[in-house]
Amino acid sequence: MRLVINRLTSIRSGRPVFSELALRVEQGEALTVMGPNGAGKSSLLRIIAGLLPPSSGTVSLEGVEADTPIAEEAHYLGHRDALKPALTPLETLNFWQAMLGRTLIAPMKALERVGLAHAAPFPSAYLSAGQRRRLALARLLVAHRPLWLLDEPTAALDAASEAMFSALVVEHLASGGLAVVATHAPLAFPSRTLTLGAKA
Repeated sequence: MRLVINRLTSIRSGRPVFSELALRVEQGEALTVMGPNGAGKSSLLRIIAGLLPPSSGTVSLEGVEADTPIAEEAHYLGHRDALKPALTPLETLNFWQAMLGRTLIAPMKALERVGLAHAAPFPSAYLSAGQRRRLALARLLVAHRPLWLLDEPTAALDAASEAMFSALVVEHLASGGLAVVATHAPLAFPSRTLTLGAKA
């Protein structure tokens, strides 16, 4: 399996964000996308996820069934954690597992992996910013998707949680997954780096 980006251009409100971008991410590989604010890191991830149309160029995921949208093979984790405050962490993961299918591990096991088993029965409204981020990361674990698209995944995480996140990515890559991670800070796992430059 491989992610292939060919001559990808993004123009937002008449402003070029990036142009003629070409790259490949192979199975078992991570790509870290870095650059200043406005350089197009989030736009790139959203285009790959199918949430934003490119101005030109193509994005494809080779090695899946023909006509399968990339969105069906990807987990997209954006800036917002996409949590309903009234739902408990366990209810949240049960929902996502039922919604996404392809069960990977049980929701309670996923909460244990991210250090939130103790918070399973309480409304998510009571979670700290770091705990909410860890809950969002737990969604990656309850349903199998080979491609992870992660936008600033370590935001609000402490050092121990960052180490936990890195271990999750390493395991995902070792199982044949791919990851594209937009970040301002270097990450503690092997990856290639794409640096996008700010546009005037």
